[in-house]
Amino acid sequence: MSKIQMTTPLVEMDGDEMTRILWQMIKEHLLTPYLDLQTEYYDLGLEHRNATDDQVTVAAAEATKKYKVAVKCATITPNAARMDEYDLKEMWKSPNGTIRALLDGTVFRAPIVVKGIEPCVKNWKKPITIARHAYGDVYKNAEMIIDGPGKVELLYTKADGSTETELIHNFTGAGIIQGMHNTDESIASFARSCFAYALDIKQDLWFATKDTISKKYDHTFKDIFAEIFEAEYQDKFAAAGIEYFYTLIDDAVARVMKAEGGFIWACKNYDGDVMSDMVSSAFGSLAMMTSVLVSPEGYFEYEAAHGTVQRHYYQHLEGKETSTNSVATIFAWSGALRKRGELDNNQELMAFADRLEAATLATIESGKMTKDLALITSLENPTILNSEDFILEVAKAL
Repeated sequence: MSKIQMTTPLVEMDGDEMTRILWQMIKEHLLTPYLDLQTEYYDLGLEHRNATDDQVTVAAAEATKKYKVAVKCATITPNAARMDEYDLKEMWKSPNGTIRALLDGTVFRAPIVVKGIEPCVKNWKKPITIARHAYGDVYKNAEMIIDGPGKVELLYTKADGSTETELIHNFTGAGIIQGMHNTDESIASFARSCFAYALDIKQDLWFATKDTISKKYDHTFKDIFAEIFEAEYQDKFAAAGIEYFYTLIDDAVARVMKAEGGFIWACKNYDGDVMSDMVSSAFGSLAMMTSVLVSPEGYFEYEAAHGTVQRHYYQHLEGKETSTNSVATIFAWSGALRKRGELDNNQELMAFADRLEAATLATIESGKMTKDLALITSLENPTILNSEDFILEVAKAL
């Protein structure tokens, strides 16, 4: 059988622990038998990041700018325990955070909907995609513990040396403070990524903040979104038959619970962090959640929305059988391959990505699945498969 040809490589970012094991199985059984797979490979495993002083992560992001499409395996963001376990030089930053910053991207996460895995919210019929602004807010905050009475102020020293101050609080006893920031440039990039992605997948876009309470910080988000939409995207949305809808975050939550899905929900950084886990859990499983980083410059980086499945990896090292869900990782590959096909006008590659996803879903719908899905499926008498056997069943369906 002749293999499907690729004209431009993908940027391939390998990862850590159990997802690294699954990565190789997916390539061996689902990709290389059918594709002349062309990738520019970067090892983002923690040991190699440590050996290169994390420069491999920067190199992978720069390669993504060159080739425009990347696929990434889940990686470890080290804590104190990982420092000791891997004998690290320092506590390296999250690779995802580094890549997001370099690509100036927005993360879009959507559940993978499959028959037999029913959402907890019964009226949810279509995927709800969470668009998370992956910059600033609490994730780049400055914090201080206040140990006694005193006055705390915001101080802004301008380039010309003049200053502005704003009272935060007059403390009469101990307490805490937190300072957050964002930039107009980053918010504008977030807005354009959301509008462009909505047009790309032809879905309505919702955006929500708490501008009635945060009359400067959150209101700036609202204003920038509105200005860019009216100036650059309003006519395009009308032509595509989709709408942009703004509301308060609490109203958005209430509306989402009653909606049937099929839209993009844009959220500030912290809101998106929380709501993506709520949506993924309510749809069935974090292991059934896609994630794509989209830059307004036209860069795309696909990955699973979950971590490295550490517990299963330790079982694997002990020689024990694991039943690890690989669906989101398979869909990371299919998403990247489809986008590569779109950019290269490679119809065969796009069709293969569609078939790979269809084969994966058909395997689950036939009752063959990993343990995590068997525990929540509405299908009767499911067959529980181990990590590799599930991938092999997908290969048969493919």
